Amino acid sequence: MYIKITCLLIFLNVYFVNSTDKEALKEKMEKEQVVPNVIDQVPEHVAEVQYPGGQKVDLGNELTPTQVKDQPTITWPADSNSYYTVLMVDPDAPSRKEPKVSEVLHWSVGNVPGNDVAKGETLAGYRGSGPPQGTGLHRYIFLVYKQSGKIEFNEQRIDNLTRTGRLNFSARKYAEKYNLGQPIAGNFYQAQFDEWVLEMQKLTKA
Repeated sequence: MYIKITCLLIFLNVYFVNSTDKEALKEKMEKEQVVPNVIDQVPEHVAEVQYPGGQKVDLGNELTPTQVKDQPTITWPADSNSYYTVLMVDPDAPSRKEPKVSEVLHWSVGNVPGNDVAKGETLAGYRGSGPPQGTGLHRYIFLVYKQSGKIEFNEQRIDNLTRTGRLNFSARKYAEKYNLGQPIAGNFYQAQFDEWVLEMQKLTKA
């Protein structure tokens, strides 16, 4: 009896935590217009994203370009026998008021087995936030899609220092192209200009 009650309590705790997380994700993504600017519906799960310095992405919290300059870890409730696609985009380029080159693709990894991103196929190397000075806060959105199987991606490979091929991206059209459906997990942070942006621009290739 004790074991049954314990199992029930664990189940209820997980259920309510997941429900609370999804409600918070829905509230924040709708408030900041991630839905409908970038995706059509709120993902089922919150993707856990953490940077090497310990900073966590938390549903629209503000981080600095300095804090997010290096590739983070990202995890989500994954099926170890399935493949996933991870995208990171900025829909506010060059600014949220005038998104003329929206979206900017900051990271793209496909054919991720389970949530082992290191074993996935990097299509666009991670590029941290580089919002121009005076353009205010930008939204940086992580999206995880579950693939129906392994995909042969017909995409130009982009290294982390290259800018070409990143502008005017569309997560929505990309998902349509590869039949990814709606994202199953997501998260986002916001950032505005700091001095690291100038350093990043010096390292950038065309």
